[in-house]
Amino acid sequence: MADQLRADCWGAGLTGAQALPGAKLETPNLEALARRGTVFTRAYCPAAICGPSRMAFYTGQFASTHGSTVNTAPLQVGTRTLGDRLRDRGVRVGLAGKTHMRADTVGMARLGLSDISDQGVLAAECGFEPFARDDGLHPLKKAADKGYNAYLRGLGYAADNPWHDFANSALGPDGDILSGWYLRNADKAARIPAEHSETAWTTDRAIDFITDAGDTPWCLHVSYIKPHWPYIAPEPYCGSVGPDAVWAAAPVPENPHPVHRAFMDHGECVGFRESGARERVIPTYLALIREVDTHVGRLMAFLKDRNLDGETLVVFTSDHGDYLGDHGLGEKQLFHDPSARIPMIISHPDLHSDAPIDRPVNGVDLLPTFLEALGADPDEPLDLDGRSLMPLLRGEDPSPGRFEETVCELDYATRTARRALGIDPARARGWMVRAGRWKYIHWLDLPPQLYDLEDDPAEGTDRAADPTCAATLRDMKDRLTDHLLRRLTRCSFTRSEVESETDDYYFGGRIKMGVW
Repeated sequence: MADQLRADCWGAGLTGAQALPGAKLETPNLEALARRGTVFTRAYCPAAICGPSRMAFYTGQFASTHGSTVNTAPLQVGTRTLGDRLRDRGVRVGLAGKTHMRADTVGMARLGLSDISDQGVLAAECGFEPFARDDGLHPLKKAADKGYNAYLRGLGYAADNPWHDFANSALGPDGDILSGWYLRNADKAARIPAEHSETAWTTDRAIDFITDAGDTPWCLHVSYIKPHWPYIAPEPYCGSVGPDAVWAAAPVPENPHPVHRAFMDHGECVGFRESGARERVIPTYLALIREVDTHVGRLMAFLKDRNLDGETLVVFTSDHGDYLGDHGLGEKQLFHDPSARIPMIISHPDLHSDAPIDRPVNGVDLLPTFLEALGADPDEPLDLDGRSLMPLLRGEDPSPGRFEETVCELDYATRTARRALGIDPARARGWMVRAGRWKYIHWLDLPPQLYDLEDDPAEGTDRAADPTCAATLRDMKDRLTDHLLRRLTRCSFTRSEVESETDDYYFGGRIKMGVW
């Protein structure tokens, strides 16, 4: 998983109607992975922001189900994750890199769980064995002995936070530290060589984990923090992508939707509209993707050297995209394709599709896919929102109703835009539905949006008020309503348990025991 990687910013993603006309980026290792496997061209994130999206990937549940709807909200202790479900099947489940997980310390304290006990560590780390966790901006104190900052200090980079002062900053002519958080410094080289970067370190730790696992079945989350902001790259990647790669920004509508308009006033969005910002940032953003591509190739070569490439299912994806100034916006969160659409490649020698799959799929679909790949029935758990992608990977026609639409969610209660709009925090919610050629966006207390992505791939014309689209608007709203109503996520039983737990058994058993 790369962090904040747009679906249209890698080589094989730059095709078809959704291609960016100016962006030309060679990513030979990702393209080799795509040729070996299957590319999903309409993959969407569960939520276009780090924490809620990642928790959805890990739980197979949308944010409105798992409850961690904003970056600062912890995943409730006791929530079953990918790690918990795969560990039950004898799989060692590890992490190298970022999760954006925030532990439910209140819930853990109530249950008497310590984050140094075996179960406490798993509860605090989203079910992963934290083999090498590092969240960049938020370095973990308890991981200080093996995190990226500790690694840099061991190499002699002396600073309280070498992640920022060296890996994500440049050096000015007078010896000043020029922070990569400022867009004006994005065209300058980081103060470390490429072999010491976050991306290189994460790959090194991933190789260490696989080596350490030996013959034990394993699942590893290799989570690169780049190309996420701060936009700064080490040499030789810095300067390796020229200004001709910068595409013309998708324009701002004449009358933006109120939520769009409010988000445009956020600092990260204002910054991208300043003169020269995109010209400095985008080549570096693409260069960081080239660096990720290099290390994906390194990792795949390691699997091949260990004779593991034939028996390892490899997924490459992202937690969300990046506006990069398109639509007058920066960062992510809203539902335009630069923010909500993600790359997704699934590669295994026995699962190969020559043609890309253009059905709408979602990050929540990966957990049930992994379960089925390991021999489990993906429909057995009744608390999953996702659907196994294995039928699509095997070239089968999915059952009726599956993969006809997908959903993305947003809770903007903690954002300045919500206060500017005067929206109650409990009502600051939005949903996107992608089906066929259409994208529908539903807001509480605000008008909906509707886009025809076949005729208008840049999402420049809102058709929600167009009377000729009234039937489409109703159909898309019905799809969202159906999605919200048919979820079985409140049931903690498996399908088998529900089938055996009948009223006669329950009530009859209790009466016979004399409870009543």
